[in-house]
Amino acid sequence: MKTLLNVSGGKLPKLMMFDLDGTLVDSIPDLAAATDAMLLQLGRVPAGIDKVRNWVGNGAPVLVRRALADDFDHHAITAEQEAEALAVFMQAYGSGYALTSLYPGVLDTLATLQKLGIKLALVTNKPEKFLPELLAETQMSGFFQWIIGGDTLPQKKPDPAGLLWVMQQAGVTPDQCLFVGDSRNDVQAAHAANVACVAVTYGYNYGEPISADNPALVVDDLRELFL
Repeated sequence: MKTLLNVSGGKLPKLMMFDLDGTLVDSIPDLAAATDAMLLQLGRVPAGIDKVRNWVGNGAPVLVRRALADDFDHHAITAEQEAEALAVFMQAYGSGYALTSLYPGVLDTLATLQKLGIKLALVTNKPEKFLPELLAETQMSGFFQWIIGGDTLPQKKPDPAGLLWVMQQAGVTPDQCLFVGDSRNDVQAAHAANVACVAVTYGYNYGEPISADNPALVVDDLRELFL
């Protein structure tokens, strides 16, 4: 428990907010399958899981644009191309999450935090419509008091709006919170909200080490918080 106390200023946080993809679940296999199905339906070459792994993190519209561009830089893709492809992707991805899996220790960590009386929230860039079924299939439905999807508010991470909204609803100040994520979008959102960020090493950070973004703490497993 010393690790959790140290990163939260010597006392237990009142609120912990979590990213989803790359932090709690490995969703890349399903995201890659949906992306490739979209590309095939549009008469394009499938991207494959390795490319998709480096394209996720900014929400479904940006993933779709990167897939159409076959590149991280997607500025040449038009709004019309995005709209057509996004509709195909959303249908493909919404067909199920059989390939998505929890990372080790996630359920134990959430259950322990809940028993400690810490309020939990989910702040993800994944579209909100996918969250109820995905959380149910991964046995996480009962943990989060507040859930923010990528289209719940006008802004997505790295904008801090989702974190700020949850803190307001919970009635807590930034020094009473932690945010847990896996990418620079998460760290930047936490910094902008003046919230300490715990970053996991196993997620999706565009192929770069998360330590370079200066989170308050880096862990290889969420259960390290209780050491």
